[in-house]
Amino acid sequence: MTSVTRDGVVKFRFYRPDVRQVWVVGDFNGWRRDALPMAAEGDGWWRAETTLHGGDYRFRYLADGAWFTDYASHGIEAGNMGCDSVLVVPRKAGRKTIYDDARQVA
Repeated sequence: MTSVTRDGVVKFRFYRPDVRQVWVVGDFNGWRRDALPMAAEGDGWWRAETTLHGGDYRFRYLADGAWFTDYASHGIEAGNMGCDSVLVVPRKAGRKTIYDDARQVA
């Protein structure tokens, strides 16, 4: 699931127990598989945070080599590797920084 603040901070939460590593992979990070790692919260929950300019984005979760779609985001659409999750950041959102300022939540 995702949430977006008025200033463009996007919070990703993903539930997948019994995995060792999870990443958020999307068009906002060039679909790089290692660009935005998620941190384990416990009880199977993972989280990550980044700041994006307003716009529409596509993403998926990569957990231990398997791809997952976030059906609780802002929608889904067919992509090259299955269903991509849609993320909508309001146009008025976003600061001067974009993905390069991504940070992992500890």
